Amino acid sequence: MNPTVFAYKSIQRMTSSSKLLNFKRVSSLPVRSCVSNNFFLSKTSLININGVSVKRIPNRYVHDLPKKKEWGKGKGPISWKTLFITLGIGGVFLVGMQYVKKEKQLAIDKQRRRELGKAAIGGKFDLIDHTGQPKSSEDFFGNWLLIYFGFTHCPDICPEEIEKMITVVEELNKTKPKLPNIIPLFITVDPERDNVEAVAKYVKEFSPDLLGLTGSKEKIHEVTKAFRVYYSAGPKDVDDDYIVDHTIITYLVDPEGQFIDYYGQTKTAEQVVNAITIQMLKYKSAKNQSWF
Repeated sequence: MNPTVFAYKSIQRMTSSSKLLNFKRVSSLPVRSCVSNNFFLSKTSLININGVSVKRIPNRYVHDLPKKKEWGKGKGPISWKTLFITLGIGGVFLVGMQYVKKEKQLAIDKQRRRELGKAAIGGKFDLIDHTGQPKSSEDFFGNWLLIYFGFTHCPDICPEEIEKMITVVEELNKTKPKLPNIIPLFITVDPERDNVEAVAKYVKEFSPDLLGLTGSKEKIHEVTKAFRVYYSAGPKDVDDDYIVDHTIITYLVDPEGQFIDYYGQTKTAEQVVNAITIQMLKYKSAKNQSWF
């Protein structure tokens, strides 16, 4: 029991007895109101009981204790101002990270182009399409191009690669949001046999979107040299038939006529679609100067 409470009750019992009628007056009673080991009440009052003055502990002493702060009432540890400042700093940090990431990606792309020999791959060409109309590289400016070099007498590899190229184009056209149009081109490496009529008949077997190009030996040599395409006609058989050994690569060219990327025979249509989509988005981002 609290010593103060014990003393107070003892005095009450004593004053109720007749023995306290001649009790000597006490000017003050050194009673210390102990609430805890570290906190003492200072607000006490004197009461007179049958001529005896004692210190009374106020009933309100509990309210004088420091109250434990309840979070959620009034100001908490995080105010709206602090929250907005934190979000602002986070937003600035995020934009900064996006900028650094963009610059890093641009540097990687630039390095990749240097490694691929961008300046040495691709260039101008002047050929004839499968309708007999002259077609130059400038006619395709503003369009993405997928270019495959082959020949119409190819038994298996060329048909497979052209079908894959058409599948890629069709899948890209289905993409939402819609990506820019891309034109598939077939350029022959066998101008001796692949004239306009032969090329026209060949491309119709795959897709109405496929554009076939042919030309003189000199013009074919120029375009294959520009794109670093290897080709070599093999020995002729008794029927004057022969196979042309050539590079099996599909080239991606941007709307400015610049070589961007290439895809070998081992790449699946899905992989090519994903790669082209990324290249298109990078191109758009670089032109718009926007990260969002």
